[in-house]
Amino acid sequence: MPTAHNGQPHSGSDGEPFGAGRDRPPLKIAILIAGSDRFENWHLMAMEEISRDPRLTLAAVLVHPTPFGSRRASFGFSTVSRLERRMLARSPRFQPRAFDLRKLRHDPMPLDRETGHIDPEAARRLIEETGADLVLRTTPEGLPNLALTALPHGEWAFNFSDEWGANADWYGYAPAMRQEPTTPLALYVRHEGEEPRCIVSTAFNTKFSGARNNAYIKERAAALFLRELRRVADQVEAPTAPADLASAAAPPPTAALPRYAATLARHLGSRARKAVLERMGRDPAMWTLYLGQGAIDTFDPQQARQVPPTPTATETSIKADPFLFEHDGACYLFYETYSHGDTRAHIAVGRLDADGLTPLGEALRCPYHLSYPFVFRDGQDIFMMPETHAARRIEIWRCTDFPHKWELYATALEGQSAADSVLVRLQEKWWLFTNLSTFHAYEDHCCELHVFQVDGPRLGRLVPHRRNPVVMGSLFARNAGRIFDIGGRIYRPSQQNSHGIYGYGLNIMEIEQLDLLTYRERCVRTILPDFQPELLGCHHFDAAGGRFVLDARLSL
Repeated sequence: MPTAHNGQPHSGSDGEPFGAGRDRPPLKIAILIAGSDRFENWHLMAMEEISRDPRLTLAAVLVHPTPFGSRRASFGFSTVSRLERRMLARSPRFQPRAFDLRKLRHDPMPLDRETGHIDPEAARRLIEETGADLVLRTTPEGLPNLALTALPHGEWAFNFSDEWGANADWYGYAPAMRQEPTTPLALYVRHEGEEPRCIVSTAFNTKFSGARNNAYIKERAAALFLRELRRVADQVEAPTAPADLASAAAPPPTAALPRYAATLARHLGSRARKAVLERMGRDPAMWTLYLGQGAIDTFDPQQARQVPPTPTATETSIKADPFLFEHDGACYLFYETYSHGDTRAHIAVGRLDADGLTPLGEALRCPYHLSYPFVFRDGQDIFMMPETHAARRIEIWRCTDFPHKWELYATALEGQSAADSVLVRLQEKWWLFTNLSTFHAYEDHCCELHVFQVDGPRLGRLVPHRRNPVVMGSLFARNAGRIFDIGGRIYRPSQQNSHGIYGYGLNIMEIEQLDLLTYRERCVRTILPDFQPELLGCHHFDAAGGRFVLDARLSL
């Protein structure tokens, strides 16, 4: 049996960290907070990563004397939000390892007693003393305009920093209360004498609870902030601002709380019912497969037909994440499958015939959950890279007797939570696309797409893309099948996670530029779950030999 290689990321082609700038000083970041005891988990997560990156350094913690101004929510909302946070969004405290919070420089911003605001001139001198290149504002009230003259890269802030007050934090509540498909996240910058400008914006699948929506997206924000800091440290220009800045939402009025409470109760009741069904061995998320004729640039989901259920001693009715593979003149279908009530899925295989799918039984089973059986060929060898995030690593298996016998060939990203990974060879270079979840309390593989240049299926050397994660947000980041090269046009299927549903829709993305410096793609098509009646979602696509397959979630 070949040795499994423990591939870990390398910093760059020369072994040096990307953009480390051996002759360039690190970018200095100061954090503006509401109080020396008001650190949130996302603050600490961002500071931890800054401390680990040689391109970056923490210059100071600045404490705002009047961080909220007159912003204050109603007593009713502040009470409800506190209770909801304790019940539905409580997170363990993030414990930094790369820095000691007590040893960081803490400076109160100087207050002008006459005006009751920060003293502009004294603030400017303080920032010059810290040497900060930019300040991350985490408070609704920011720095005076004069103080910004000391910051080459300005004052940065997320939109959620504008949506809290002295007694409550209401970011994320408006989309949850209105049941909007997604919740926006924007990072913007303010320079002296200029209007705020959007650096980057994205969106995330709205959670059923405003408090949970708030906590979940803030955790995602730490990764987005670090990506943009590294871009500045590498002296890479920001792309054109993708969106205008929306006005900050006001705190929810007390009159809206009864209706919100009723909606929240219905959601909690639905979740309880789902848990009961799962314990009874009945899975309310019923996934099945649809087959049709066509390729990724021509397929019509309206013409697809459902693969009929084929329960046998070795086959179950739940099927998802299908991959097609042609071998010896036949077309095979590999897919995730599991019985109602199972906690771990395995990989099954069948052969496509004129009459449909002929089940051939089990292809791969492990003591942990398996899904997303990406099967591919390299030379004479056939490989499978199933999703193995439950094992906290990526695994590649080599086929020894098609299609039922496989041996572990290589591993990579040990200890990391990676999902829905694919390999693709483009212009003689191998690329790994994977959905990593960098998380503390909220593991989620739908929001970060990471790209690595690799040495092929051995995964012995992984060189991370400089702009990882190259895509952020729940609408486009998660992979949804293999990557296709059709006449030089590169297509990546991706999931659209919105409306509070995992796997709501399917996108076809066209990759326009891919190298270790730049990643650019655009959405050329979106498939919603309306091509057949009574569907709730569709989240995976594959094609081979003039046929295509996708999965869909049925309503029960």
